[in-house]
Amino acid sequence: MFPFDPSRQSRRRASRSLTRTTRQMTGQLTRSLESAAKSAAKAVSKAVTRSTEQAIRETRKATVRSVKRTVRDTEKAVAAAFSAQETEVVRKPPGQFVTVDGLPVHVIVRGRGRPVVLVHGNGTMAEDFAICGLINRLAARYRVIAIDRPGFGYTGRPRHRIWTAQAQAVLLHRVLEQLGVERPLIVGHSWGTIVALALALAADGRRPLRGLVLLSGSYFPGHRTDAALIAPLAVPGLGDAMRAMVPAKVSASLTGQSFRQVFWPQPVPARFTARFPIEIAAAATQLRAVSEDAASMNAAVTGLQRRYAGLTLPVSILAGDADAIVKASEHSVRLHTTIPGSTLRVLPGLGHMIHYGARLKVERAIDDLMKLR
Repeated sequence: MFPFDPSRQSRRRASRSLTRTTRQMTGQLTRSLESAAKSAAKAVSKAVTRSTEQAIRETRKATVRSVKRTVRDTEKAVAAAFSAQETEVVRKPPGQFVTVDGLPVHVIVRGRGRPVVLVHGNGTMAEDFAICGLINRLAARYRVIAIDRPGFGYTGRPRHRIWTAQAQAVLLHRVLEQLGVERPLIVGHSWGTIVALALALAADGRRPLRGLVLLSGSYFPGHRTDAALIAPLAVPGLGDAMRAMVPAKVSASLTGQSFRQVFWPQPVPARFTARFPIEIAAAATQLRAVSEDAASMNAAVTGLQRRYAGLTLPVSILAGDADAIVKASEHSVRLHTTIPGSTLRVLPGLGHMIHYGARLKVERAIDDLMKLR
C-alpha cells in the first residue's frame, strides 16, 4: 500500500482546528488565572484594610489617652502655679464684703451723707481711689462706696459666668441694694465708665441715679494696642497656661512697668508705688480679669453707644489731652456731642490717671452734680 498523503486542503483544515483549540484553551486558562488573581487581590485588600483600620483605632485611642494625660498635667501645673501666686497675697482687705449670689464682693465704705460710688478701671482696684486721696476727701461730705469689680482686688471672678459690662452693672446694683444705697452718683474711671454707663442705661431702669462722672473713658469701638496685646490671655486654657509660665516676680515687674505708661506723661506718684498692692494686681485672677475685660471692651461699647443719646440724667465728662491710653478727641469729646446736656472738661497736659493729677477738678465735678438735685 502507498503511504497516506493528505491533501493541502486537509492540512489547512487541521491547522485551523488546532489553532482554534489552542486559542480556546489559552483563553480559558487566562480567564481562570485572572479570576484567581482578582480573588487573591480582594482577599489581600480586605486583610490590609482590616489591619489598617485596627491600627488607626489603636492610634486614635493612644492619642486620646495622651491628650487627656497632657491636659490633666497642664491643669495641675496651672492650678499649682496659681495657688503659689495667690498664697503670696497676704494683705488684709481694707474694706468689707457684701455677698451677692454666693460671691463675696469687696467694698470700701467711708463717710455719711448722699452716696457717691467709685468704680475703678482695668488693672487697678478700689484701693486706687484711696491712694489718690479721693475717698478720704469725699468722705468728709458724702457716703463713699468704692467697689472691687469681679476679679480685681479682693473680689473673685467665678468662671461659670461671663462678666460683661452689663453683668458687672447688675452685680453693682445688687451690692448697692444690700447696702441700702439710694440715688447714688456714679463715678467711673477708664473701664469703670463702661460699667457706669451700663448701669445708667439698664433697660428696666432698676436703679435711679443722681448722675454720672466719667473719667478717661473709652466709649466707642476702636483699636487699642494695649487691648490687642493682652487679648490672647483671655482665651480659656491658653491664657491660663501663658500666665502660669510667667514667674510671680516677673509678672509683678511687668505690671509695675505698665503703670508708667498709664500715668504718662506724669510720673508714677511715690504714694502709688509705696501703697498700691502690686502683688494682687499681678496675681492670676486679676490678670485674667484684665485680659477678659480688655478683650470684651469693643463689644461692650458697641452695645451701649446706640443709646447714649437717650441719657437724661446729668453727665460730666473729664479727660486728659495727653492720655496715652485713650484719645480724648475720639472718645470724651465725641461722647459729649452725643449726650444732650452733658458737660466736658479736657485737662491740658494730663494723662490717663486724672484722679491723681487733677483730683480737685474731679471733686469739683462731683460737687457740681450733687448740687443739681
